Amino acid sequence: MKARGARGVVAALAVLALTTLAAACGSSGTTGTPGSGGSSGGGDKLAEVRLGYFPNITHSTALVGIEKGLFAKHLGSTKLTTTTFNAGPAAIEAVFSGAIDATYIGPNPAINAWAKSKGKAIKIIAGAASGGVFLVVKPEINGVEDLKGKKIATPQLGNTQDVALRYWLQEKGLKTDTKGGGDVNIIPQENSQTLQTFATGDIDGAWVPEPFASRLIQESKGKVLIDERDLWPNKQFVITHLIVRQEFAAQHPDVVKQLLEGHVEANAAINADPADAAKTVNAALEKLSGKPLKPEVIDSAFKNITFTNDPIASSLVGSADHAIKIGLLEPVDLNGIYDLKALNEVLKAKGQPEVADK
Repeated sequence: MKARGARGVVAALAVLALTTLAAACGSSGTTGTPGSGGSSGGGDKLAEVRLGYFPNITHSTALVGIEKGLFAKHLGSTKLTTTTFNAGPAAIEAVFSGAIDATYIGPNPAINAWAKSKGKAIKIIAGAASGGVFLVVKPEINGVEDLKGKKIATPQLGNTQDVALRYWLQEKGLKTDTKGGGDVNIIPQENSQTLQTFATGDIDGAWVPEPFASRLIQESKGKVLIDERDLWPNKQFVITHLIVRQEFAAQHPDVVKQLLEGHVEANAAINADPADAAKTVNAALEKLSGKPLKPEVIDSAFKNITFTNDPIASSLVGSADHAIKIGLLEPVDLNGIYDLKALNEVLKAKGQPEVADK
């Protein structure tokens, strides 16, 4: 059960406990300095919990929870330290190295982590978001037949959007490879770079999450060729969920539950007042990037995402199947990848419906 066919993915996932904290953080931007509190065990009060997330609107649960102090409220005297990542493989590298204790992440990196560690490294403990991913292209591209010979960006080789694009193209009879060759040239690059390369014409499209999809449309006259929701049953698929290091969860189940209490409260705040949540998210993104999104961008993006505690487990199985079919993952047994007990305890206490792992 190991990843294959994508050297970048394998390299990232192969870095286990010997990976240094500096190497892990070197793959990403940071907000705060991860410390050693996450490795403390026994009955001592945990000094620190280290949480990863991406500066994307699909990670609004994390952004709202941090910005409104909801995680901090429930964690009490345990300090919350955060680290941002551009895409999943770098975040998983940090999890494997012990640089972070938990992270918001997409489905495919979580699957890869589970497979590479033979089910010993991580558990999915909550859903966070569904939808919010599009293939945005130049106006002259009107169908899949027009993509042949074109350059299409994804956030990172082997990440969730990269797998989705490669699988969709394969289903349409178009070949790709991990070196950018084939019928369609897939160019992994950071989302911020994609905004520039699409504007200059260096790429012809991108399979990206919000807010980058809306920005490509509004700032560079891109158009939606594929709304990924249309490719899934009931238009629902997991785009973001919360995972935790198994070792950390075993040592600090109380802290994991506190983190989940903040998580559930953040999703409740988003769904109770989306307009206020959008403002909160925009303020958080401004802190991370130096400038806020335009109101029309964040409004468009929020309409395309559903924030939910349900991990939509069936779509995880689908994502794994897609990665297997395009040659980036060998067959993997996902039985046991979820641990929703603490989440369901939190939901039950709040009178909310419990969620399932199937």
